[in-house]
Amino acid sequence: MSKHPKDRRRDWIHHAPGTNANRLERIEAYFAGNAYAMHRHDTYAIGTTLSGVQSFRYRGSECHSLPGGTIVLHPDEAHDGQAGTGDGFHYRMIYVEPALIQQILGGQPLPFVKHGLSADPRLHAATLALLQRMDGPMDALEEQDALFDLAHAMQVASGKPARSQRFDYLAAERAREYMHSDITDNINLEELAAHSGRDRWSLSRDFRLLFGTSPYRYLTMRRLDLVKKLLMDGYSLVDAALTAGFTDQSHMTKHFGKAFGLTPLHWLKMHGTKIRR
Repeated sequence: MSKHPKDRRRDWIHHAPGTNANRLERIEAYFAGNAYAMHRHDTYAIGTTLSGVQSFRYRGSECHSLPGGTIVLHPDEAHDGQAGTGDGFHYRMIYVEPALIQQILGGQPLPFVKHGLSADPRLHAATLALLQRMDGPMDALEEQDALFDLAHAMQVASGKPARSQRFDYLAAERAREYMHSDITDNINLEELAAHSGRDRWSLSRDFRLLFGTSPYRYLTMRRLDLVKKLLMDGYSLVDAALTAGFTDQSHMTKHFGKAFGLTPLHWLKMHGTKIRR
């Protein structure tokens, strides 16, 4: 499946081009040994191991992914990653915003797949549909159809049928959209509550249920997304940090490591990009 013959000599990572919406991240990578330190991000991480053994710690267990299965890591759950054998591991992964899943499921609690691994064939097929043609973007409608299949396959694989709960999806969505209006602004929960029409603690609870993380974590991750774009565009570490709304470079670097398990310098090196100091 890979078009990268260099994989067995050094670690590498390849980002597939995105659609115009650019809200779905697709990667292919190879690691010879340790890959990621313990970290957590506010997206689903869903993918498959192409070769080798992909080992990771997740929710107190040691997990081992082999070719043919599906990895499903829930938003905001800590995990790491390393090779389970001396041959390294080669994999493909998609990072999906919980908001995309919510738009499909219509305000249901996020699907949770126990243990981070699934042998469900429907889920595997839906995942592979989004992990094709890594050297070019997917057609927009094709991507949307594949996301629809993925969301419903995850719901089935979670083992819990859809059920009604008392929460306000529209209020949480208004709060999320408001954060996107200016991610560098110091928004507080009272401001989100006023904009959404929901009291702050109910909004905080609903946001976690519907989008998989807290409002603060969600805003921090959107700032880190901007940092990555700015670094790839040639910004220095300090300029990227300040432009994205962080207090300083150290503040950004700390959050970057917690979210991605890599320092910004290491992340750029894996992409073959030189960093401005």
